[in-house]
Amino acid sequence: MNEASSRSPLHSLNEKLGARFVDFGGWEMPVQYKSVLTEHKAVRSSAAWFDVSHLGRFLWRGAGAATALNRLLTNDVTLNQPGRTQYTLCLDDDGGIVDDLLIWQWDEEFYWVLPNASTHTAMMKRFATAFPAVEIEDLRGATAMVAVQGPEAPAALETAIGVLPKRFRTYKAPSGSSVVHLAGTGYTGERGGEFVADPETAAGLLETLGGLGIKPAGLGARDTLRLEAGLLLAGQDFDTQTNPIEAGLDFAVSWDHDFVGRAALEAVRKVGPDKKLAAFTLPGRTIPRHGYRLRSSGSSGIVTSGNFSPMLECGIGLGYLSPPSAADDIEVEVRGNWELARRVELPFLKR
Repeated sequence: MNEASSRSPLHSLNEKLGARFVDFGGWEMPVQYKSVLTEHKAVRSSAAWFDVSHLGRFLWRGAGAATALNRLLTNDVTLNQPGRTQYTLCLDDDGGIVDDLLIWQWDEEFYWVLPNASTHTAMMKRFATAFPAVEIEDLRGATAMVAVQGPEAPAALETAIGVLPKRFRTYKAPSGSSVVHLAGTGYTGERGGEFVADPETAAGLLETLGGLGIKPAGLGARDTLRLEAGLLLAGQDFDTQTNPIEAGLDFAVSWDHDFVGRAALEAVRKVGPDKKLAAFTLPGRTIPRHGYRLRSSGSSGIVTSGNFSPMLECGIGLGYLSPPSAADDIEVEVRGNWELARRVELPFLKR
């Protein structure tokens, strides 16, 4: 393990629960507790909780906060309102995806910005440098963040926190002498929510959830769950060499305002993308690994994400084809052999 890795404030609890750890973006995080398969199926059938304290989060508040978000990000935050969350993207000048983020809005000109773990510091610097008059505060160091996911997750959160989270809504709830911040968001394709609290309060809520039969799950299951749900992984399924149109993320682009990278993205929209994300399945237990080659009707590319789907019981994968191909058949090179795959529409697992 990297000695420089940061640790979650829930690290000691994770150790007691038998977690196996892995370095993830400079953080020592649980990859599994019992088994990835068991934890994956628990989320699909009932519920589980994930320690996601490594994820970025910072406060953004004051006059000009909304204007700044609209300039720096692709979605139109003025379409949002207090008590809502919004999915959005941060681009570079060339239209490449720097990161995808969530915005939790608490009040007029009062937001939380949630980037990915690896971009937290860089994103804070980008915001503070571009709009120094807006108040910014790092929330990650003083808080824990937990995702509770699965069909039984909303009811469990209502029992533990007193709030039944609705999709893409934000809430504040008292917990003893503290306050819990909660949103109806997640990264598994299931119902549930994510809450942020001071470490002591978070640990107490996890004890309550444990008493309700909600057990922990690690980042291994979180990855197979998000892939089944057709959710892209930053830095793997997209980066600055990929634009939102290529990645199929242009639903998070509002064209009614100016934002960094808009001109470049407009040019792509006019002439069409050079590549396009494709989703596919492989028969049996053949797994398309990251970096495997793809081909389809004169197009070629590589797999960006691939794994075995515990629920579909077959290999599933994402990858880019250049030039874009609409053919149903895709071939994947697996250990020197070209295997026939079938193109599908996302999400892989229909819920």
